This record gives sequence, C-alpha cells and structure tokens, in this order.
Amino acid sequence: MSYPWGHKRRYNAYALYFRNLFGERVQKISVDAGFTCPNRDGTLAHGGCTYCNNNAFNPSYCDPANSIEQQILDGIEFHKVRYRRANKYLVYYQPYSNTYAPLSHLIKLYETALSQPGVAGLVIGTRPDCVDNEILDYLKQLSENHFIVIEYGVESIYDKTLERINRKHTFKQSEEIIRKSEEYGLNTGAHFIFGLPGESRDMMMESVHTINRLPLNSIKFHQLQIVEGTVMASDYAAHPEHYDLFSFDEYIDFIIRFTERLNPAFIIERFAGEVPPRFLAGPGWGNVRNDRINIAIEKEMENRDTWQGKFFRD
Repeated sequence: MSYPWGHKRRYNAYALYFRNLFGERVQKISVDAGFTCPNRDGTLAHGGCTYCNNNAFNPSYCDPANSIEQQILDGIEFHKVRYRRANKYLVYYQPYSNTYAPLSHLIKLYETALSQPGVAGLVIGTRPDCVDNEILDYLKQLSENHFIVIEYGVESIYDKTLERINRKHTFKQSEEIIRKSEEYGLNTGAHFIFGLPGESRDMMMESVHTINRLPLNSIKFHQLQIVEGTVMASDYAAHPEHYDLFSFDEYIDFIIRFTERLNPAFIIERFAGEVPPRFLAGPGWGNVRNDRINIAIEKEMENRDTWQGKFFRD
C-alpha cells in the first residue's frame, strides 16, 4: 500500500523523513546550555514541572560544565561508538527552556553550534511562553541556510492539567505560538504526555481532534513515567489512586488507536519515552528501548491492518 508520506512504514516516520531530506542518516546531538525555566526560577513559579528531572534523560556526554563545542565533540564520539556513524548532525538544545535568555546570548549559543563541522542544523526545545517575535525572526533568518526546528513542550490541551503539573502556561498560549511559528515559516514540533493525573483515557483520546488542527511539522508522544526526585514522585507515593499509568500492552493499544486518528501530515518523532529503571519511582516497562516499542507498534499495526490517519477527519 502507498501512504501519503512516500514510504512503506505505517506511520510518517521521523528517521525516514530526514533520510529523504538529507539523503543520508542524520544524528541528533543533545547539549545542555545551562538554561532554566520561568516556572523554576521564580518568574512564574518555583520547582518547575512536577514530573521533571532532566538527569533521567540527559545523555552522559551532555554536561553544562563543558562548552557547547566540547559537548558536540563528545556527543559525536559517543554516537560513533554506540550507533552507526552519521556524517551530519543536528544539535539538540534539550534540557529546560532553550530560548529563555536575551537574544544576544541565544545568537552566540546557536551560531557556535552551527559553526561546528558536520552540524547541519538545530533542534531547539522550549516553552510556548519563552518565544517572542524577535526570536522567531532570528530563527527564520537562520533557517535560510540551516535546518532549524523549534519544539514546544505543550504536554496537554487541558488547562486544569497544565496547572496541576505546574506548567504555568495555558494551551491557548501553545496554540498561539505554534501558529505564529508557522507564519514565520519555521519547522515546528510539539511534545505531549499521556497519563497525566486528572486525565481519563477518553480525554487523552479526544485531544487528538484539537491537536490535529495545529500547524505542526512534527510531534512527540511520551507515556507518563514517575521519576525519582520530582514533586510528582512524592505525590504518587501519597496518592497512587490519582494516577492511571499505562502498562506496555495498554500503551501499545492506546497509541495505535490515537495514531489512527492523527493527522497524517504530522511526522512522528517518537511514540514513547525512555527512563532508565534506576530513576523510576513508579511502575515501568523495564529496559524497553524505543526500537522495541516501535517494532511492537508496527507489528500490531500490521495485525490490525491500520496506519497513521486511517480514521483522520479534518
């Protein structure tokens, strides 16, 4: 069967999108530039998002004590050993809010990364309330000669959930900045979490219709994981009945049914997140890596003869 995204996989896969775009494998290199967030430093709140512990997903080479140049070199060496070698790299400004600084500082950080050998572009993770027209205009200029993605942590379409997890922004703010980013011609991504407290699985499934109306290029999904050292870990220990965490099989079923309803134009970067078991303060899936999750999803899609957007409606 031929799918709208031009390959035989049953969803619009991020890795194949990049292979088609660049003609070869492209590898992301995470860097930590020492940013914080307005819900962490006291501008809007303290403590950050209740689920957040960046140590649970930062790779070992990603150390803010080192320069951006050194982190990129260390990241390239790490990926040469662990994975197949790539010749082109995207520098991923990942931890915290990577536009939360004066533009002059951002220019220095971003252009330092882009000047490194083999770096073809940037992926910039941030919050919807940490981007303004000045930043968007600068990113538009960068995108004329480099591949640039701005990736917003949206997490949920429900404001009650966003307040409960201490995001301190609304879904309307996310929607507005995503639309504005699209108006600037930027590659725009968004991140969502399934299983946040207070949301039923019907609510999560229903959110697809709102998400489908956003002008996104790419999208990421994570199942909620309770991580040590977070406010949520303490809340979970006191009130586990407030949480409805997915088992592995439940999540495979849920994410396939969600993907069937998802806009087929969206490139899916990931279906689920990985946290090393030593960081978990609640139920986990063991040492299940993303490749196994993807294999399980695609195998079950084949069993059901389904694909991304099969039941999509405008």
